[in-house]
Amino acid sequence: MRTALAALILAAGLITAPPPVRADLSPQPLPGWQVLKTGHSYTDLVQRLERAITANRMGLVSRASATLGAKRVLNKTIPGNTVIGVYRPDFAVRMLEASLAAGIEAPIRFYVTENADGSATLSYKMPSAVFAPYADGGEALKTLAEELDAIFERIAAEATGS
Repeated sequence: MRTALAALILAAGLITAPPPVRADLSPQPLPGWQVLKTGHSYTDLVQRLERAITANRMGLVSRASATLGAKRVLNKTIPGNTVIGVYRPDFAVRMLEASLAAGIEAPIRFYVTENADGSATLSYKMPSAVFAPYADGGEALKTLAEELDAIFERIAAEATGS
């Protein structure tokens, strides 16, 4: 009877196999994203990113870490995971003059994730991709986004050592 019931449940799709485990948990490239795998440890990459942000005269505006939250609130250890928001007041003023709606996108974020092998990956959406939906910003917002693209590329290159 149990075998027949199990077969019926499986046939009905009520029990499914667990999803396959993905060995590489780093973000996969999406349109407009840059995903840079490094040989740096998670902690080292976060520190390198912070230094590169400062060296490129940008401000570290926000930081959120699922890793720290999980440890603090749930007493659970998960792989390194931090989002760092980066921006600067003069860019904020120009952005808002071009498109008030685009203001929701600031600060623009870098994402640092720890890989299974102990290395870390730096990911971010290109500012031009972030601001692309805001046609009301016209050429002013497009020019701003292109300037930010260059700055974010420099920050990423310095942080990753590439």
